[in-house]
Parts: sequence; C-alpha cells; structure tokens
Amino acid sequence: MSAFFTSIIRNFFVAFGVVIGASVFAGISAILTNKPPLEAMMDIAGSIKIWAMAIALGDTFSSFKVIEKGLFQGEFLSIIKQGVHVVTALLGANAAYGYIRLIQRLGAL
Repeated sequence: MSAFFTSIIRNFFVAFGVVIGASVFAGISAILTNKPPLEAMMDIAGSIKIWAMAIALGDTFSSFKVIEKGLFQGEFLSIIKQGVHVVTALLGANAAYGYIRLIQRLGAL
C-alpha cells in the first residue's frame, strides 16, 4: 500500500478515535458526577470535532509549509494531497459524531 493511502486511513481513524474516546470519557465522568451521560457525550462530541481534525493532521505548520510550497513553487499536487488529508480527517470526526448521535437516538428508544 502506498504511503499516501496509509496516511489517509490513519488520519480518518485518528480523528474518529479522538471524538469517540473523548465522548466515552465524558460519559463516564457524567456518570460519576450524577449527570446525564448521553447529554455530556453529545456536548463534547460536537465541540471536539475541530480539535480531532487538528490532531489527526499532526503538525499544522507543516500543512502551511506544504501549501506555501504548492503556491509559490508551483507544486499543486502537494496542495491537492493536503486537501485530501484535511477532508479525510474531517470525515473521520464527522463519522464519529454521527456514531455518537446514533447512540443517543438508540438511548431514547
């Protein structure tokens, strides 16, 4: 498998895992403090999506360096690759948020 494809898969699952992990631990803390766990999970899942994306992308300054390289040195393929990384991380965070919303809906049944 190519390094690009491997890094795309890693970005998706890192963003997914950050949102799921934070939500689960927010739910556990809500149980310990006698609060509704699903409400705490939804609150944290909605607010941590952008941070999950940033964590999945890793060093954001290298992202800016790639964009600068693409714009000023004419390497447009690097900009497209960086865009794919950003979109993949965003999809992973949104998929995890959707999963938490599904858990909340099933909990309401």
